[in-house]
Amino acid sequence: MNLLDKNSVLKSVLISLVGAVFIVYPNIACFAWDLSFLDEAARTSHIWFFVFRYVFFTVLIFMLVKLNMGKMEAFSLRKRFLHNFVATAVAYALYVGVSVSCCTKADCFGSVLLFQFSVVWLICSFFGHVSYLYSVQVKKEQEIEQLKIDNLQSRCNALANQINPHFFFNSLNGLTALIRKKDDEKTLVYVNKLSDVFRYILQSDKKGLVTLEDELEFVHAFRYMMEVRFANKLVFHIDVPVERMSLKLPVLSILPLIDNVVVHNMIDSQHKMEVRIYLNERTELVVSNPVYPKLSPSATNGTGIKNLENRFCLMMNRQIRIEDDGTTYAVFLPLT
Repeated sequence: MNLLDKNSVLKSVLISLVGAVFIVYPNIACFAWDLSFLDEAARTSHIWFFVFRYVFFTVLIFMLVKLNMGKMEAFSLRKRFLHNFVATAVAYALYVGVSVSCCTKADCFGSVLLFQFSVVWLICSFFGHVSYLYSVQVKKEQEIEQLKIDNLQSRCNALANQINPHFFFNSLNGLTALIRKKDDEKTLVYVNKLSDVFRYILQSDKKGLVTLEDELEFVHAFRYMMEVRFANKLVFHIDVPVERMSLKLPVLSILPLIDNVVVHNMIDSQHKMEVRIYLNERTELVVSNPVYPKLSPSATNGTGIKNLENRFCLMMNRQIRIEDDGTTYAVFLPLT
């Protein structure tokens, strides 16, 4: 179907050259036979007339192809047939006029010649109509694909926006606690880190997939806030090779997992929480932590993990994996 590209002059020329060969094929098949009955002078005239016929049909096909791909692009099939018939009839009259004036013995009204012009008329008409239908179909498919992309982006933005209110609330609680302790130095650093984190989250609606490097930079800012909030009872161990930092995943993939750790586990002097973030042999980003269940279950509905699962399905067509043996809780995020 690439031959139907209406913007390619080269393709139109190739179509015309090849099409003309098929149109004048009866003349090609009889060419040697006809020459055998002619004298030297007549042979030269016959050769030049054969070349003229081939060039004429090549030009005719080229003009009809360009006409069908341009001015008659949106015509109905009936109207296209009519216009092509008129154009072919004019070309036939021109052919007859040139042939009679140059060669008195030219076959201008034979059945083969009439058949050749009829074939050119029909083939070019069908070619133009099929090309038009193809371009309409491609346009519709592009519009449908664009609608899918727009819908996907809207759904991803809606999922990402679910994270923000809950995170902002917890972050402000941590800032409040620092202010009460009147630790100005830590409060200032906390505010700077909070600013970096807010900036990343607020810009997330403009991003789809981000590199591991970008996501882990965000985690480094966020980890400071968590370590301050829990007085170093929550620590992070991040082990990702530098050469793998270009791998990608949906934006804000790690935040809900860290939030999940805080919501569902006791974190105190007896239950020091260590969150490990690393790559496994399957090129998955693993976020794992020990399980220290709270005495009373947290009042959550699992929105964070469901949100993450939905975003990976929508944006990467991949599934995350979760392993929980009661001692260690691990989430495996596929990368691309």
